Amino acid sequence: MTMSYKLGLVSVSFRSYTPREILEKMKSCGLTHIEWGSDVHVPPEKASEIKELQEEYDIECCSYGTYFRLGVTPIEELESYIDAAKILGTNVLRLWCGDKNSGDYTDEERAKLFDDCKKASDIAKEHGVVLCMECHNNTYTNTKESAYQVIKTINSENFQMYWQPNQNRSEEENIKYATLLSPYTVHLHVFNWKGKEKFPLFEGIEIWREYLKCFDKDRTLLLEFMPDGKIETLESETRALKEIIK
Repeated sequence: MTMSYKLGLVSVSFRSYTPREILEKMKSCGLTHIEWGSDVHVPPEKASEIKELQEEYDIECCSYGTYFRLGVTPIEELESYIDAAKILGTNVLRLWCGDKNSGDYTDEERAKLFDDCKKASDIAKEHGVVLCMECHNNTYTNTKESAYQVIKTINSENFQMYWQPNQNRSEEENIKYATLLSPYTVHLHVFNWKGKEKFPLFEGIEIWREYLKCFDKDRTLLLEFMPDGKIETLESETRALKEIIK
């Protein structure tokens, strides 16, 4: 492939490890970018401390993975996460779009959620950051149609998407999702799951090469969760990720 991907890790892959332990392992594996989780590793008040650690290990924060839920979390709390993201050195924040699947929303609830999304987008524009929703069950963006709907409705460069395959859908359906959302996708979460089973990324190299064909420009590829949950497995998962982009 001719595109030059940036490779990294989602910190919540290793909730029981400290930020230093995670950065140390990343450095030894040759990963250069991290998405910090705001719940266990980097609550907003620890951003400055973690920024110093990043610099020590020469690893860049490419995203702040918040657990801010649009339509649920008070919109007034968003700016504290934006401030923390900037301290960490990133202008990208991960948010959740609502708290249930799109088909479970009434028209009134959907209107309220979209209004909250628009307010958040306006705040993001004011602060020069990008808010990214995730392709995830139990949020409004659980299907390609609903994700596309909210992205087109908000219609802002400051309101974008992440992409990851849905382990409960077919590879064909995931490719359709990736193709539709590609123009609005900032980062990708990389793993190899089928249903509730997790498999080594080496077993998913071919399908991941197909997924990446759906995206028309450089992305950051972030490993998320190990097949066995062990930090030692980051080495082999990183090798598989590098094999995918050869």
